[in-house]
Amino acid sequence: MNKPLTGALLSLLLLGAAVGPAVAAPTAPTDTPPTAAAVDFAGTVALSNCSGSVVRAPGSQPNDLALVLSNGHCLESGFPAAGEVVKDRPSSRSFSLLNSAGSKVGTLRASKVSYATMTDTDISIYQLTRTYAQIQSQYGISPLTLDGARPTQGSAIKVVSGYWKRIYSCTVDGFAYRLKEGDWTWKDSVRYTSACNTIGGTSGSPVVDTATGKVVAVNNTGNEDGARCTVNNPCEVDQNGNVTVRQGINYAQQTYIVVPCIAPGNKIDLNRAGCTLPKP
Repeated sequence: MNKPLTGALLSLLLLGAAVGPAVAAPTAPTDTPPTAAAVDFAGTVALSNCSGSVVRAPGSQPNDLALVLSNGHCLESGFPAAGEVVKDRPSSRSFSLLNSAGSKVGTLRASKVSYATMTDTDISIYQLTRTYAQIQSQYGISPLTLDGARPTQGSAIKVVSGYWKRIYSCTVDGFAYRLKEGDWTWKDSVRYTSACNTIGGTSGSPVVDTATGKVVAVNNTGNEDGARCTVNNPCEVDQNGNVTVRQGINYAQQTYIVVPCIAPGNKIDLNRAGCTLPKP
């Protein structure tokens, strides 16, 4: 996984940043909505160990309590086991909210983990204590919108890391029928072209389609060492069971599957028509 950062790993990456482009300079402020010409940090968040973003479903309303999207493996309680689903677990986790330039403008706080799993996908969805309208009024920041459509091969994307304040640009290279990493298996994962060489701390970053400005996936892992199907070295498994290892290539989990599960009031309803997320 583009693993959470703790202890020695964080120190190592910070040392590496002194000799390489581990942290890119923030982009200039802009009032232009995200388009093919402008995807910035507005609405992204930095967690203690990962990245994330304030997101809305197409049907979410201004007075709904806001949601933050990240990875299941970024949970403060640790990695969910294979087959485990977290639903409506109390949480007081804090998130640093960023503006378009990547500067922190405030702290948001969760009231609960609405949903999280590392089975079939690798996502966490936190419910905040503030509404979208309150966040907009206080900070002038709007949420990112989840796309209800599946991304397409060849589409231009940007992976926006609030943790590192770095934006990676590449395209969707294709899709992995199954992506296996250690005990976990994920379905229909997005595979990036090599330009999106994401690192630890980018876990949970929104993957934004540059043509629409909408979130189509959440960044979660990459094969670091060329090993086969081990932790930090996922492998692709096709419909016939053939295994492919792509060292240095990174992946994300599609988010269009989340949209049918978000009921009015931003409630996660796993029994809603069209919702295929794993159930507890």
